[in-house]
Amino acid sequence: MADYAILVDFRLKPGARGAFRRLIDDNARASVAREVGCRRFDVLEPKGEDDRIVLYEIYDDRAAFDAHMKTDHFLSFDRESSDLIAAKSVVEFALVLEGSG
Repeated sequence: MADYAILVDFRLKPGARGAFRRLIDDNARASVAREVGCRRFDVLEPKGEDDRIVLYEIYDDRAAFDAHMKTDHFLSFDRESSDLIAAKSVVEFALVLEGSG
């Protein structure tokens, strides 16, 4: 099976960035530390866009991502952040080449 990557683009409600960052940072750290199939979970802040957060995540496969969405830390994040989000888009990818630094 191909490696699986996902890009999630959050548009936040005005003034929600600090609270959202606390929640997503906790989720990202827990995902990488506790989930065998989660290889990368980056939280990105586009320059000049205070109400936008982008996630870049890499999993061993789609099953690992599906397992991620059932974890307590994800479910907690999803529940607690819902009132902070104005819009969200998700793009799924097959990871065909993973570069190294």
